[in-house]
Amino acid sequence: MKRLSVTIKLELEVPDDWELRKTSEGFDVVQIGEGRYMDMSFEPLLSDDLDGMWTDSAEDGFLNEVLDMVESEQISYTLSTVH
Repeated sequence: MKRLSVTIKLELEVPDDWELRKTSEGFDVVQIGEGRYMDMSFEPLLSDDLDGMWTDSAEDGFLNEVLDMVESEQISYTLSTVH
């Protein structure tokens, strides 16, 4: 068995009203206005509740806006053997 580690670094230029927030479990997420939050994973995850259910059901227009905000991207892969 092998372990794949993927490190993704994104730098985005975002609106001034976006802010970082912590969930009750201590995870950082981005407050994107109007009571909405975004968590970045392989794709943006959204919620209307900071401690609620996160979903990838964003409108295509919003996802395209987020992708357009990416100024640079660095991805590295590490593959190692698990004993």
